[in-house]
Amino acid sequence: MNSPLRQTRSHLIALFQQEGLHPRGDLGQNFLIDLNLLESIVAEADLSADDVVLEIGAGTGGLTTFLAAEAGAVVSVEYDPNMYRLASEAVSRLPDVTLLNCDALKSKHQLNPLIITEVDRELAAEPGRRLKLVANLPYHVGTPIIANLLALDYPLDRMVVTIQYELAQRLCAKPHTSDYSALSVFMQAQCRIKIIHKLGPSVFWPRPEVDSAIVRIDPDPDMRTKIVDRHAMQIFLRDLFTQRRKLLRGVLAQNYKGRLAKPVIDTILAELQLPAGARAEELEVDQLVALSNRLQLALVSQTPESTTNEPTRDA
Repeated sequence: MNSPLRQTRSHLIALFQQEGLHPRGDLGQNFLIDLNLLESIVAEADLSADDVVLEIGAGTGGLTTFLAAEAGAVVSVEYDPNMYRLASEAVSRLPDVTLLNCDALKSKHQLNPLIITEVDRELAAEPGRRLKLVANLPYHVGTPIIANLLALDYPLDRMVVTIQYELAQRLCAKPHTSDYSALSVFMQAQCRIKIIHKLGPSVFWPRPEVDSAIVRIDPDPDMRTKIVDRHAMQIFLRDLFTQRRKLLRGVLAQNYKGRLAKPVIDTILAELQLPAGARAEELEVDQLVALSNRLQLALVSQTPESTTNEPTRDA
């Protein structure tokens, strides 16, 4: 088995000088240079031959080689052609690594289909395989990568990611706090989330201007089965939290105008014992899941006779 590539700060500086390259700040190229932390990430991932690992942001391939030493297969993505070339050299002798040179996202709300195709192929290669996201995520794609992957129907077993500390706080935020958001609820409704390490800028090269964190996210199958429609809940939360401080009844009446009559919304709020004067930012995760589920069921059961003549919301 090939040994992981130990990419220290001095190694990376020499490599970039040799290649005539500079890290690109616009792509969030901050490389984790603390080898103990790299090993900690892999240890938290708890990898085995049954795991297919998705890595977003391969960089020069340092973490990729650590992952390949433990996992059954690695699908790694690198957008920058220069980094892709360096990572390709680092993993050239690793047969179980697929390296893609593409954008990880097709759009803000959708992963690149090329990635999905490769992940599907690796998951189907052996029975019982499961997916894990293990990555030093570029800051600007952290939120959409985590949320969009969780929205898919994959056997997603764990995520261990390095992200901006501010994002880590949002993932773990509680009601009545400024960090509590649609993302907080969407993640906590389906996962157990733990901040493993808070990281200062000095463990990266080049140093970022903000703190980071290693976060472990464990999807809970029982929690996920309690959600009627995950995609619909994601949209529901996004719409609701754009007006997080407004009264709940008014926001729902506006968001469902032309689809659910106000008396129907009032009935749902009463059933769930949610006061009309409540605000989204005050509700617990389980309350918002129950509200999303009930609204989805109301929409499904809606008949032309039960609708009102209220005009539909403008497109």
